[in-house]
Amino acid sequence: MTVRDLSYVHQLASDLFRWPTSPAGWKQYELSEAQVDFFKKNGFLSGIKLLDERQLDIIRKELTEIANPDHPGHELFYEFHSNESEDPSTILFHALGAWRITEGLHDVLWNPRFLVAASQLLGNVPVRFWHDQIFWKPPKQGGVVAWHQDYSYWTRTKPVAHLTCWCGLDDATKENGCLQYIPGSHEWGLLPKPVIAGEFQGIKDYLSKQQKEQFEHPQYAEVKAGEAIFHHSLTLHGSGANTSSRPRRAFVINVFADGVVSDSNEPLLEGVPPVKKGEKMEGQFFPLLFDPRLKNQ
Repeated sequence: MTVRDLSYVHQLASDLFRWPTSPAGWKQYELSEAQVDFFKKNGFLSGIKLLDERQLDIIRKELTEIANPDHPGHELFYEFHSNESEDPSTILFHALGAWRITEGLHDVLWNPRFLVAASQLLGNVPVRFWHDQIFWKPPKQGGVVAWHQDYSYWTRTKPVAHLTCWCGLDDATKENGCLQYIPGSHEWGLLPKPVIAGEFQGIKDYLSKQQKEQFEHPQYAEVKAGEAIFHHSLTLHGSGANTSSRPRRAFVINVFADGVVSDSNEPLLEGVPPVKKGEKMEGQFFPLLFDPRLKNQ
């Protein structure tokens, strides 16, 4: 069986979402001024509804299918890290590139609810795709992600104009390892890059006295299934182990403002041709997702 590479499709590939056809249709998805202000102050914004129950069911089903290492589309992943359990309920994995494999996980990139919010939080600018991620923490199994800043792994692109959207496919709670944030840490600048799978609080060694005081007061971002959290690429965040009896599954969409360029002559993603240093990030693997001028058409 051959799986179609959906990285060639730069629009909706299914009927999972529908794009508005009027200014009023787009406006319904806009964040409030208070929400945008909260993001600017704290570096993150949680509880943004992205998916309904039908959409959740479809994406959960797709996720279960591609979690199988024998799935024919696995060659399209940029990365796939799994404990390779035969029981889907006990899979622990992290992967990049699912948007290339299934229609639902492809079309979440073109979900109008996501795109309008992302554009606003980036400064009302056109939004371009960077890469996606899948996180699956099974019940009663680790899955700790150490405190880190996303941009510390993305310095091969510049300037800092990046945004992360984390969307839960299950309710995310303290018990099952929801995201934690240090409010205002996006103002700290770029910190040293920790080892993601290492000491949960390893980043603390690199903080100033004042930063350490802020670090002692993390905010847990508990969300319902189908709700998203947006965060700045310099916001310090992490997540604990899943100690519950339920899985904690999520997909992540990483984007940046149109105009970001490559700062490396090396491949930016596994299997993706290099973008020459200084050249604009664009093309098959980095499509333009949304231009806010569409809202006025």
